[in-house]
Amino acid sequence: MTLSGKLGDFASEVYEKVMMEEIRKSSPPRHLGIITDGNRRYARSLGLESNKGHVLGKNKLEEVLDWSREIGIKIVTVYGFSTENFKRDKNEVSFLMELIEDALKGLMTDDRIFRNEIRVKVIGDMSSLPKSLVESARRIEEKTEKFDKFRLNLAVGYGGRAEIIEAVKKIVSEALEGKMNVNDITEEKFRSYLYDSTMPDPDLILRTSGEERVSNFLLWQSAYSELYFSDVNWPELKKIDFLRAILSYQVRKRRYGS
Repeated sequence: MTLSGKLGDFASEVYEKVMMEEIRKSSPPRHLGIITDGNRRYARSLGLESNKGHVLGKNKLEEVLDWSREIGIKIVTVYGFSTENFKRDKNEVSFLMELIEDALKGLMTDDRIFRNEIRVKVIGDMSSLPKSLVESARRIEEKTEKFDKFRLNLAVGYGGRAEIIEAVKKIVSEALEGKMNVNDITEEKFRSYLYDSTMPDPDLILRTSGEERVSNFLLWQSAYSELYFSDVNWPELKKIDFLRAILSYQVRKRRYGS
């Protein structure tokens, strides 16, 4: 490494320490939502196949989870595969399904999950996913269901509109059966029909790759979430980029419409 490169790394380390000191002065977001965008773009920029970008993205998630735990975040929800992603090339979809399944299987033997008592849950339309993936999801959920120090939610086969529509269908069905009437429907009642009614709303949603939209992610839950958009692609997200997002959140005043 060149001298300028070493100096750059040193400066980054110092800057990270300064940022961490600032972050520790205030409360971090309890629940962080992440839209991991830019895997394919990053791979293409390096002359690699798109699927390599997804692998690099998976590795980046492991880093980001460590950073999240380090600053005191308790819940991370990751947009792993959306309902719209099924429109992609069949080979890419198949690769992603296998990658996600392998990741879930890996969690079952990952000492960090059990040492840090991380609860894992998969949210989304399970009927749209391969049976083997669904089985792997159920197994890791069962293995970690009693953990409560940190929570990792993986949104797979997930779409915010689809989640809301499914909730409406369940409510209408129960109403037709005489189990509830119109006046029974409140925000809290509606929440109980979502994929995971125990999940608190995200305080902050981070999206990478420079795109500035939520892309059907946690539409009901993100009504008052703070949004942060990073220009870097997901696999190249650095700790400094992550800390900038957290600091940005901490200086905002959340009024919830008041």
